[in-house]
Amino acid sequence: MTVLGLLTTTYGAPSAREDLESLLLGVAAGDSHSLEELYHRTRTAVYGLVLSYLKHPQDVTQDAFVRIWDTAASYRPQGKPMAWLLTVARNLALMRLRERGKTQELTDEEWSALPARAPDVTTEDRHVLRAALSVLSEQERQVVMLHAVTGLKHREIAQLLELPLATVLSKYRRALKKLNLLLEGDDA
Repeated sequence: MTVLGLLTTTYGAPSAREDLESLLLGVAAGDSHSLEELYHRTRTAVYGLVLSYLKHPQDVTQDAFVRIWDTAASYRPQGKPMAWLLTVARNLALMRLRERGKTQELTDEEWSALPARAPDVTTEDRHVLRAALSVLSEQERQVVMLHAVTGLKHREIAQLLELPLATVLSKYRRALKKLNLLLEGDDA
């Protein structure tokens, strides 16, 4: 299993977008079961995004779902429910960064929880993932995690991070090259 395979989840399929949109509309109507299902389906992506900004993402991840509950009525169905969810999470993560002024180191427990507590991810895989992500710059890590965890397209990542598309593509390619060199050696 590759490091990126540990993180990959697809949210971009049309049926998945429609399902998420329907759940968001249910949340806007005050349906707690819709929120529960939305959380179940998107928690990994929200956690991954917040983790790309903060070293301790749990509180902000929880706050993001509280904010989603509170503001779901402002969501306008346009076929991009995941982008809306991640924007809420991103804004909260950025607020927390401004409050703290810096990021912090992850605990072993947090790294263990990183790949959505997937049962087929071993402790060794988690250590490899941790080492691999540590060689990336902060923006490279954000781009890789957003693409791998959330399934966002590079254009969507550029909009979310407020970076030019060419910069996102360059950082993604550079990050993959670093990861390949680390994981497979110089023959990659």
